[in-house]
Amino acid sequence: MEVILREDIDNLGSRGEVVKVAPGYARNFLLPKRLAVAATESNRKIVEQERQAHLRKEAKLKGEAEDLAKMMTGVAVTIRQKAGENDQLFGSVTAKDIADALAAKNYNIDRRKVHLDEPIKQLGEFKVPVRLHKEVTTEVTVTVVREE
Repeated sequence: MEVILREDIDNLGSRGEVVKVAPGYARNFLLPKRLAVAATESNRKIVEQERQAHLRKEAKLKGEAEDLAKMMTGVAVTIRQKAGENDQLFGSVTAKDIADALAAKNYNIDRRKVHLDEPIKQLGEFKVPVRLHKEVTTEVTVTVVREE
C-alpha cells in the first residue's frame, strides 16, 4: 500500500515522501496516528502544501537557533557539588543541573537539548554540547567545583 508520510519516521522516510508499506502497518499504525495519508492525487497536493509550510517554519526555527548559538559562544557555567577524596562527586551533575545553571544566566534551554553521554562524576572542566536545533549545536563549558 502506498502512503504519503506527514512526519519524519525513522527507517521509513521523511515528511512528504511516498513510500510503500504493508497494508496492516498503514491501517493499524500510520493512518490512525496521522503519521501518513493514503497516496491519492488530492492528498498529494495537501501534503505538499503542508510540507512547504513546514519548511518555512523549520527555516525560521533554524535561524533563531543560530542566533542563540552565537549568543551562547563562550558561555561557561560553574556548578558547586559536594565531593570526597580523589575529586569524586557525591552524586553527579546531570543535564538538568546544566540546564538550571544556564537558566540562571537567562538562557532557557530544555534539559533534553543538553547532550551528556553520561552524568559528570568528577570535579573539573568539561565541554558539553547543547543541540539547539537538529542542524545547530554549540558547546558550553561546565566547571564543576567543590562545595565548601
